[in-house]
Formats: sequence, C-alpha cells, structure tokens
Amino acid sequence: MKLRFGISPCPNDTFAFHAILERKIDLDGLEPEIRLLDIQQLNDGLAAGALDVAKASFHAALGLAGTHGLLASGAALGFGVGPLLLADRPRGLPSPGERILCPGAGTTATLLMRCLHPEAGPIEHCPFGEIMPALERGQAPYGVVIHEGRFVYRERGLHLVQDLGQAWEAATGGPVPLGGVLARLDLPPGTARRVSGVIRRSIDYAWEHKDEALATMRRHARELAPEAIWAHVDLYVNAQTRDLGEIGARALAVLDAARAPAGLLAPDAPRLGILT
Repeated sequence: MKLRFGISPCPNDTFAFHAILERKIDLDGLEPEIRLLDIQQLNDGLAAGALDVAKASFHAALGLAGTHGLLASGAALGFGVGPLLLADRPRGLPSPGERILCPGAGTTATLLMRCLHPEAGPIEHCPFGEIMPALERGQAPYGVVIHEGRFVYRERGLHLVQDLGQAWEAATGGPVPLGGVLARLDLPPGTARRVSGVIRRSIDYAWEHKDEALATMRRHARELAPEAIWAHVDLYVNAQTRDLGEIGARALAVLDAARAPAGLLAPDAPRLGILT
C-alpha cells in the first residue's frame, strides 16, 4: 500500500524515521514515499491533500481535525524546552510594533508566541532556516527558532530572550506539544494502526543502532555537529514519541483550549482525535 509520507529534516524526525527511510524494518506491507520538507510545507501539504501521512505542527494539526487524525506514535513533546525567542542583541521582551520572525503561520512556535505574548508583533513568517541569518544581518530584532537552532544560536552571536517552552510549562504545568504525525481519516481501515506500529519499530531500531541513525541525521541536519544533533534527540525523542499516552493527550487538550482566548478557535470547530 503506497502512502505519500512527509517528515521534517530535523534530527528528532530523521532519528525516529531512520529505519523507515532506510528500509531497515518490516513495513507491514506499507510503501511510504517519503518527502523531507520544512514544517510549514508539511502543514500546507496535509491541508492541500498532497500527503497521506505526515508530521505536522500541533497548531496546524488542531486546525485539520475534521479531515485528519493524530497517530499515537511519532510525536515531539518538549518538557521545559521548546521554541526560543531570540534577538539580534541583548533585549527585553518585544513591545508592540517590534517585528518578530516566526517559522510559519501554522507552526506551534507561532501559536506559543501569540498565546504567551498576544500584544507583541507584528509577526512575519519565513522558513525556519532563514530566521537566524536574518537576525545576524540585522533584518529583524526578534525571531523564534525551532529544531536544532536552540543549540547553536550562541555561537552565532544571537541572544536568548525567552524559552517559550519553559514559559508554556510554567503557565500550564505540562509539556509543549510541538508536533505529531497526522493521517487522513479516509485512509483504508487499519492503516493508522499499521503506520503507528511501524513508527514504534523504527524508533526502537534507532535506539539500538545509534551509529546508523547518526549517519542519517547528519545527512539531513542543518547543523552537523554530532553533539548538537544528539542533544536535540535527547530532548525531543522520549517515551511520548513512542506512545503519546495520557501525558501527551492531556498536553494536546491544554494547547487546544489555549486557542480560544488567543482568538484562534471557532466555537463549532471539530476536535482532533488520536487514532488507534
């Protein structure tokens, strides 16, 4: 069974999906045609029907609730860590009228920024790989970075204003649901269960064959230093990546509820379900 499958090139994804990318495990009769795309491209591809199964930001996932469901495996939850609000020089929190670069309108990073600092902005969007270079060139005072950017911003001369993940956990008492794997609801019965099982086997394989997984991660990572790559994996590939469980479901519900006061939720909007 062929599936149009999308993931991001960030290390937690290429680690978790290494064994699928390299066909190292039994794929349970599935034939995933994998595309590695920027997170906003993944969000847009799912919304346009161009992908059957794909990683998405949880912000975008909540908006696709009527047509897609969430797989129990493959997610990224941040415990005390998450997107970083950076500045080109030492600054306080942004004031109204100060530009902030974010990695896409549908990203969880943007949702956190808007929920935690509703008066800040304007917010402008660009691919996440362009945000730190723009700050370095002085093209904007603030930017929100994701993926392995949190481990290299200091050496690039940028300054931390706030860890949005830590701020979110302090405000809600739970982890930040950053991204998860969505599947179309009209796929044949049992497909979601099969894909979840394959992802879990892929994660287990990667932990058992870390040297192999590192080669795959380095092939796709924007920051190639092994220490930065493994630091990223250690933070974002955890027990909830293998199975969301109650902790993941509760974190998703909290994020969903936060959209209403931020003006991002219609009263009759459908709720995202976890597929089993």
